[in-house]
Amino acid sequence: MQMDELAARFEEFRPHLRAVAYRMLGSLNESEDAVQEAWFRLSRTDAAEIENLGGWLTTAVSRICLDMLRSRTARREEPLFARLPDPLIGRADDPDPEQEVLLADSVGLALMVVLEALAPAERVAFVLHDMFAVPFEEIARILDRTPTATRQLASRARRRVQDTAPASDADLGLRREVTEAFMAAARAGDLDALVAVLDPDVVLRVDTGTGVLRTVQGATDVAGQAMLFRARAESNRLVLVNGSPGILTAPDGKPVALMSFTVRAGKVVAIDLLADPDRLGGLSLPDQG
Repeated sequence: MQMDELAARFEEFRPHLRAVAYRMLGSLNESEDAVQEAWFRLSRTDAAEIENLGGWLTTAVSRICLDMLRSRTARREEPLFARLPDPLIGRADDPDPEQEVLLADSVGLALMVVLEALAPAERVAFVLHDMFAVPFEEIARILDRTPTATRQLASRARRRVQDTAPASDADLGLRREVTEAFMAAARAGDLDALVAVLDPDVVLRVDTGTGVLRTVQGATDVAGQAMLFRARAESNRLVLVNGSPGILTAPDGKPVALMSFTVRAGKVVAIDLLADPDRLGGLSLPDQG
């Protein structure tokens, strides 16, 4: 296979590989690095010996991500829940088709936060099996574990996710309606309306780039925090954050806050707020159409 033909085949798999890497790493830049490293490894391999190119590339990216996760853990660069994963932002009315694979299955920030807490091997096993249906026998070879041990890793991770990540309503229209109600109440400065759209035990996580997530719990306290942003509420607009309706606050086109909502039974049960100016400044924002 000629190099240009191999490169063209690789590009066919790039969206899938980016989706795998993003779910494992929670970082868009690191995901791109992992995918690029997979290409370097492929370019140095005799492609004629590869029977299943997609499977080979998925395995390669998974091993690269595993090494990156282990290195991250060893350096202790990112304490537990120290920051929100990188968000994927799209237009609420017309999502970017290039993001469709990354946004598939609405892997929200709330779930991504839980994935950040998993051990590297647990995260790889859970992501590959539960999100991409990779057989345990193949995952076991990546992790250098037995299939039984790999199954146990994924099961432990699955329990952690089910116990920690709040399940969101499947109805995208309902989630959008609840998010718009929150946005309207914030714009009007209506505290009662804000409280009404929030679950009594709602949790707000705020990432300002300090290395620690600040947490606020309870409808009244969370609504009170939202009221502090009333002056900027006119610049709020609806966007998709990891495939689910969210709110981008960008006065004069400069992003200052991004909120992702988890909605269950018609109420907001969790809000993840990114307010780190450095990370917001580096986001790829959708145009307003």
